[in-house]
Amino acid sequence: MRPAYLFAETASKFSSRVELVKDDIRIDGKSVLSILTLGAAQGAQVLVEAVGDDADAAVAELESLLQSGFPEVQAAKVSETEPDEV
Repeated sequence: MRPAYLFAETASKFSSRVELVKDDIRIDGKSVLSILTLGAAQGAQVLVEAVGDDADAAVAELESLLQSGFPEVQAAKVSETEPDEV
């Protein structure tokens, strides 16, 4: 699972509006396409903003996901490169 998809999927669990801000660009954090067009490479500084009833929970979970380095993505990469056991 790609990081942009994982981020958008996680953001979509919340009813709050979620946005990502990088430099002077603001995008919808629930849109995979918008996230991809943001051009935020690993290590880029991105601000996560949320507005709504569950905004605090949304920001906390998304921040945790970003800080984790997307372990699901890393695990998938490892399994793709390891040979199958016989």
